Amino acid sequence: MAATTTYKYEIMDAAGKRRKGTIQAANRDAAMNELRTGGNFVVSLNAASVLDKEINIQIGAAVKPRELSVFCRQFQSVLVAGVTVIEALGMLGEQTENKVFQKAILDVRDGVQKGETLSNAMGQHPKIFPDLMIQMIAAGEASGSLEVAFDRLGTQFEKESHLKGLIVKSMIYPVILIMVIIVIVIVMMVKIVPTFTSTFDSLGAELPGITLAVMGVSDFFVQKWYFLVGGIALATVILKTFQKTETGAFFFGRLGLKLPLFGNMNLKTACASLTRTLSTLMAAGITLVECLGIVEKIVKNAVVQQAIKQAQKDVTEGRALSSSLEESGVFPPMVYHMIRIGEETGNMESMLDKISDYYDEEVEMATQSLLAAMEPMIIIAMAGVVVPIILAIMLPMLSINNAIG
Repeated sequence: MAATTTYKYEIMDAAGKRRKGTIQAANRDAAMNELRTGGNFVVSLNAASVLDKEINIQIGAAVKPRELSVFCRQFQSVLVAGVTVIEALGMLGEQTENKVFQKAILDVRDGVQKGETLSNAMGQHPKIFPDLMIQMIAAGEASGSLEVAFDRLGTQFEKESHLKGLIVKSMIYPVILIMVIIVIVIVMMVKIVPTFTSTFDSLGAELPGITLAVMGVSDFFVQKWYFLVGGIALATVILKTFQKTETGAFFFGRLGLKLPLFGNMNLKTACASLTRTLSTLMAAGITLVECLGIVEKIVKNAVVQQAIKQAQKDVTEGRALSSSLEESGVFPPMVYHMIRIGEETGNMESMLDKISDYYDEEVEMATQSLLAAMEPMIIIAMAGVVVPIILAIMLPMLSINNAIG
């Protein structure tokens, strides 16, 4: 691959607006020719210094659903106002704070300026713009309803963001409690128990079984902690590797749908995501077979993914989607019954919207119920860990006091 140089530029576009940025090219002439595309006038072009180059550090996903939602809403608003696609991309790119997202938007603008369609230009950044978004925009471009496509996408990403935010918010308190338990156990085992162990050894008193057990665990924590850390690290690597295999993916997929408390919420979340995405894609005029192919890539659970893949095959062969989903045994009756009504009445999109709205509410209620159930369970677990340690310390002390008395 030929080496490229980063250049810092300032141009004036055909509308008379000045824009600044950086561009990578084999040489200065190549950069100049690329910048002049679309009738731009190059005001300045110089090799960028180290300080001019942006350093971006990203943790987790580069672009969140909430950012995509805002982008779609703003894009739809400026298009309705009569702004061209190229101008809209320039405006939104300049005001976007996420540097990775900003660079992708400006790259898309440059691609559209060179004659690419908006969907094709976005397709060059699959890690930023999901397949759902690209397919919807392509359909909007083909039908001349790009504003409608962005409106539907804005709603899609808003609901997705709300759902993820709700789940994360509900997990904060349980995670904090679990971390508190871990810290308490480590402090007691490493600092407190060894102090009393030396005292009991010096007295030579006969110790209860629970005290001997706790002292043994404490000695393991202090003297052989590296076995514990290594065991946890090894188990994590093995589980991650197993999860990437087909067998492991289906194992964890089934486990995720059958777990007490969590399984019900995971299934309802999958149902909400499936029906909402299908409705969004079908509203753009995309065929049901293509919609199912896109949804299959979005779904994370391998069991649900397999059911959707089979449904796509069945629909291709002329079978009804509702019958395929029913035979899979994965989805609740509410899903395939409502879809069957939509198939019979020819009002599939409306039915899918109703199902997604229903399961959005169900997920919210399930999340609240899960949180309400987990709080006392975690407190009981905390007591189950801390109380034996306290008893292991207190029982010998009471015996010694009685003996002295």
